[in-house]
Amino acid sequence: MTQTFANPATSDVWQPGSTLNVRCVAVIPETHDVMSFWFQADNPMLFHFKPGQFVTLNLTINGKPVQRCYTIVTSPSRPYCFAIAVKQVPDGLVSNWLHDNLSVGDTLDIQGPAGIFTSIDYPAEKVLLLSGGVGITPVMSMARWWADTMANVDVVFIHSARTPADILFLEELNRLDAVMPNFKLVVICEKIEPGQSWYGYRGFLHNNILDATTPDLLEREIFCCGPGPYMAAVQQMLQEIGFDMSRYHEESFITTPEENPEDAATYIEATIDESELITVEFAASSKTAEILPGETIHQAAGKVGLHMPRACGMGLCGTCKVLKKSGDVTMNHSGGITDEDIAEGYILSCCSVPQGNVVVDF
Repeated sequence: MTQTFANPATSDVWQPGSTLNVRCVAVIPETHDVMSFWFQADNPMLFHFKPGQFVTLNLTINGKPVQRCYTIVTSPSRPYCFAIAVKQVPDGLVSNWLHDNLSVGDTLDIQGPAGIFTSIDYPAEKVLLLSGGVGITPVMSMARWWADTMANVDVVFIHSARTPADILFLEELNRLDAVMPNFKLVVICEKIEPGQSWYGYRGFLHNNILDATTPDLLEREIFCCGPGPYMAAVQQMLQEIGFDMSRYHEESFITTPEENPEDAATYIEATIDESELITVEFAASSKTAEILPGETIHQAAGKVGLHMPRACGMGLCGTCKVLKKSGDVTMNHSGGITDEDIAEGYILSCCSVPQGNVVVDF
């Protein structure tokens, strides 16, 4: 990289919510089923984001547009590139496509950064990072940020993996544990396969491990990410010991349904009076759908063959934002839309349930 390229005075800045074309500059196998993909802009670009936030990939697979959200695993303290870590999921459309097709030199469009799961918004002198499997990615970004900025933060990092071969970023975590004075690493492996050696904790995270490794747990801000059952177990353990749950923050780690109109539409098997059906009009497309009470705007679009962009499916990323022209909806979002957007009439289609007939500009 030349000095001209790396000059902040001549570099553009990645704007939240903007679409940007980036080039894959490295593909690194992390474990047997996880790869990290590194990206950079062709023109000088500073990727500003908060540790823990995610990016949305805009892809075309089998001739159909697909969006997926992936957490940025790198730190904004190294702003000229960023990386995501992707686990190859059996029958997973996007994860398999990325593993099998994305190579150094390829380009794709991204949107971001987005997300409310970030340590920047909850500053604390003591933190506990809890992660399970590939859910390590957002808290790894936080740990890298604190390390690079020499932050005066006391960090306990407890990671759970299926086997020793599944531990992500172990070499780097061990280095952080060795060189950072206020960093403690704890790794738990569910089981040990034949031929593997492991001298750390075995089994699952439980309160005895928390007591032994984090005796001042009640004084810490907690950031947790992993599969649903893992996070549910963590919440139960914390509630049992009387932890102040306002200091607990988690990032849902879910598999999103494949993005096409058939999958986007969830048809509820029910017998219902036609008078109870709700009409959703898509003004720009001149199409109208009838849906059952409780179905979403996104499901309505799928029923008439409209592809509305969507990535997270839970009102977190903001990809499915659309203008509502008339009617009322109940929107149970997770931070993917601002109060200003809502005031202007925008909604998130994935989590907006019409309360009567609705018209949207799509």
